[in-house]
Amino acid sequence: MLSKTAEYALRAVTCMGDGGSGHSMSADLLAEKTKVPRRYLSRVLQDLAAAGLVASRPGPGGGYELAQPPDRIRLLDVVNAVAPLERIRECPLGLVSHTQLCPLHAELDRAYEATERAFASVTILQLLGSTNPIPPLCEVVRK
Repeated sequence: MLSKTAEYALRAVTCMGDGGSGHSMSADLLAEKTKVPRRYLSRVLQDLAAAGLVASRPGPGGGYELAQPPDRIRLLDVVNAVAPLERIRECPLGLVSHTQLCPLHAELDRAYEATERAFASVTILQLLGSTNPIPPLCEVVRK
């Protein structure tokens, strides 16, 4: 249901949020930490910057950082910046006799709506502050 691009964007934003405010990360470092191919990540970062979620600083010591505090960036903001969830508003088959969604497409749209609500209710800061013992985007070393 979630595109690879949206997953990559969520990884990048979460990684930048974990770096702290005002801390830039190079695209190479972000690609390494998030396991996203560098060229693909560059395109994702451009979309995130165009949406005002990420800022880039050129030159030595530059890189990418969050343009907003992590408590103001919702998962839905990130997803919508790169690959918005497409709700089903009319018959995807173009059947003119269907003035309402058929049961199948109505059910699919309910699932998209529930996903939108869930993503809108979680911020990057909440992800980073989770009590889950598995930290986001970090290898857990077992002894």
